[in-house]
Amino acid sequence: MKVADLRGILQYVPRFRDRIFVLAVDGEIAAAPNFANILLDLAVLRSLNVKVILVHGAGFQIAQLAEERGVAITNADGTGIIDDPTLKLSLEAATNVLNDVMQGLTSVDLRAAYANVIIAHPAGILGGVDHQNAGRVERVDTQALELFLSQGIIPLIPPIGFDGEGRTFRVNSDAIAVDVAEAMRAMKIIFLTAADGLIVDEEIIRQISIGDVEDLVKKKRAHVAPKLLSKLECAARACQQGVPRVHLINGNVNEALLAEVFSHEGVGTMVYSNEYQQIRRVFKKDVRAVMSLIRESVKNEELVRRTRADILAQIEDYWVLEIDRNLVGCVALHLYPEDQKAELACLYVAKNSEGQGYGKKLISFVEQLAAEKGAQQIFALSTQAFNYFQQKGGFLEVTPDILPRERRKKYDASGRNSKVLAKPLAIQPVAA
Repeated sequence: MKVADLRGILQYVPRFRDRIFVLAVDGEIAAAPNFANILLDLAVLRSLNVKVILVHGAGFQIAQLAEERGVAITNADGTGIIDDPTLKLSLEAATNVLNDVMQGLTSVDLRAAYANVIIAHPAGILGGVDHQNAGRVERVDTQALELFLSQGIIPLIPPIGFDGEGRTFRVNSDAIAVDVAEAMRAMKIIFLTAADGLIVDEEIIRQISIGDVEDLVKKKRAHVAPKLLSKLECAARACQQGVPRVHLINGNVNEALLAEVFSHEGVGTMVYSNEYQQIRRVFKKDVRAVMSLIRESVKNEELVRRTRADILAQIEDYWVLEIDRNLVGCVALHLYPEDQKAELACLYVAKNSEGQGYGKKLISFVEQLAAEKGAQQIFALSTQAFNYFQQKGGFLEVTPDILPRERRKKYDASGRNSKVLAKPLAIQPVAA
């Protein structure tokens, strides 16, 4: 592990300490070879004082048992009709998974306990069909969960619930995870499944807002795999009920859990209920962080040295790209109204966030802002990144003669001999 990677992890530790994560593990993942590595990742979370509640599925194991014994089951994942033979197999499969997970946690020196905390009621008659032994969560025994967590014990919750009369119900594990997370005011739900995340038009979506998930479910329902669709619906419901972040990651990928939790971009799909990524103005409290962000680039003479006073004097010109409350990029826009020109300056993206399109996003942002302010041309000065401006930003190299008089004086005095790049801006329509 690089020192930079460790620093990246450490910035999350204060935020995650003593917070609750609900891990929802599909039965298929619990049976996969990489599950042992997931348990090691879980041990890392616990070492950082993250409280973990583990909810496991058993659909994969139920289907396997049914095939081995030649039993016809009515439903494996707990979302359909559960007749008596299916319930019997469900209980056996869930118990087997529970024991396997318990053994695995013990092997990485973690304490865990079966948590009988799901009070359920019958799913009832849906669409005119009696769902028999299928159940829904009525209540979560939060007092028991809090007791386990306070003692450093990981509660294990199987996809089974009981009512006040001793009846047993098969309950979908994803639905349990949502209700547990809501009841315990968890910071995150992490769904560990066999999919890489949400893929739309052959491209994985790294972050998506709850509103966009709801639109996707309505408009492109047929284009999303049924299992993933169910998790997206659960993710949206969780966010509606107050869970800030829900993650969908591939549990077959080694270190996926830690990579998702301790990086800005992650490796799967994150559904969020509030602003996750934004470009905003720099505040006075940000100036030190901005200077730290660009320090290496200034040292390498990629950017002009700026003092704290320099930035404060033009603070309204500076903007930062913030991801999950971490500054990962910055840019400045200096306007020359008399010449109807604007300068794109101090463009920088943190090394560990390169290759994600953030630089292009910052360029597009300042171009739009400049056009809105009445600029008809935008220019940039560069000693080392001119290829980037040309290839990614559509800038062309021009002579210093295009610079506004005031800026030309500074250019000549600097002695940097920067290349000058420029491009025209689309004229913004005037509102009627």
